[in-house]
Amino acid sequence: MNRVALITGSTSGIGLGIAKQFAQNGYHIMFHGLESNGLEIATQVGNKNNVKTAFSNVNLMQPDQVEELVKKTYDIFGRLDVLVNNAGIQYVSPIDEFPNDKYEAIIAINMNAAFYASKAAWKYMKEQNFGRIINISSVHGLRASEYKTAYVTAKHGVIGMTKVLGLEGAPYNITCNAICPGYVRTPLVEKQIPDQAKSHNMSEEEVINKVMLKKQAVKSFVPVEALADMALLLAKETSSTITGSEFVLDGGWTAQ
Repeated sequence: MNRVALITGSTSGIGLGIAKQFAQNGYHIMFHGLESNGLEIATQVGNKNNVKTAFSNVNLMQPDQVEELVKKTYDIFGRLDVLVNNAGIQYVSPIDEFPNDKYEAIIAINMNAAFYASKAAWKYMKEQNFGRIINISSVHGLRASEYKTAYVTAKHGVIGMTKVLGLEGAPYNITCNAICPGYVRTPLVEKQIPDQAKSHNMSEEEVINKVMLKKQAVKSFVPVEALADMALLLAKETSSTITGSEFVLDGGWTAQ
């Protein structure tokens, strides 16, 4: 039996890396993202790995659309085994200059969407007596950095949610865990570099070395493949006792 995974934000960056690894391991995948060629990306991954794929570009800021995404996944594939709440946005600014609409959007997409998706997926996972929810949090779910009020708040919230769902899912073979990466060189991070440079009054190269990777013992970006490998482990049937936990892939940042 091929398992089915819904991965939000899976047409680029971390989400795409996870989707490719899951497809290589025989998972059918519901892709989601805002890229204009999202359907093409999903189709190519499916054809390459001989698995079924579908694509949606719903707006995760709207709870009813998040719920519809989960329902659509079940309607197309007939089951939903793994939910990866990966989609995220970022904005960097001192709090006194932080736009309210940016704060609301970051909370909505990075945290609230994970709640609505998990809630909608819960009934299917309970019926199957199997479910794996994997939240892509961040090292910023455990530590703080200046100028990231909304992002740090949302990612801390996701870890709290992960713990609660891990407890609630235990009787139904539904696990929930969080992956907390350090800096991964994705489009989201690429967009941060000029903002950070402006906030810190540094060059972009200085921001990478003196701000982004400063706190990591290993002075390199975390590879997407490492996150995908961890997600695959957490999705396995044999991982039923791994739940309510956060897994940190941060180059040694939080070891200090």
